Amino acid sequence: MSEPRNASAGFRLALDYGPLLVFFAVNFLTPGAAIFRIIAATAAFMVAMVVAIALSWFRTGRVSPMLLISAVLVLVFGGLTIYFHDERFIKMKPTFVYATFAAVLGFGLATGRPLLQSLLETAYPGLNEEGWRKLTRNWTIFFVLMAVLNEAVWRNSSTDFWVGFKLWGAIPLTLLFAFANVPMLLKHGLQAASAPDTIPPEG
Repeated sequence: MSEPRNASAGFRLALDYGPLLVFFAVNFLTPGAAIFRIIAATAAFMVAMVVAIALSWFRTGRVSPMLLISAVLVLVFGGLTIYFHDERFIKMKPTFVYATFAAVLGFGLATGRPLLQSLLETAYPGLNEEGWRKLTRNWTIFFVLMAVLNEAVWRNSSTDFWVGFKLWGAIPLTLLFAFANVPMLLKHGLQAASAPDTIPPEG
């Protein structure tokens, strides 16, 4: 069996965010009522996630746990959305993604295991144990807050507003939070060239 191959930061970013961009594009370009647009976008999202997994496997010989978890939840909640013609399922999906990541990382904190490193399948050269602990703690808190925020938004706004929040709110918040952690990571030994690799996928 061949050894897993490393992928560039750009390729990993495309795998994590490409399917989500497909979702936004199809929702924007599909004509008709909001329910038809969200169903079309959800179907495209599901296909894009499968493609992302296939590309990851054929390009690197592996699929990151975070991508796999996200894909499974997209397929489950996307399938429910299409079957029941009910957009509430796909709106709930980010909450379950964030909650799953928070639970896994929280378990890692409680047991002293570096589960964030396993989830990301990304090396952070030079990062010491304290840096891993702080990074895991920070992302655990962030994912909990994002789960609460997603629930608040989708339950109290229209479908179009929720889609806009995902594009113009959730993604920028995730990227900003990731880069806000970089100074702390550098203080704990992270090599500066590895800083762009510290971005988990958005829910």
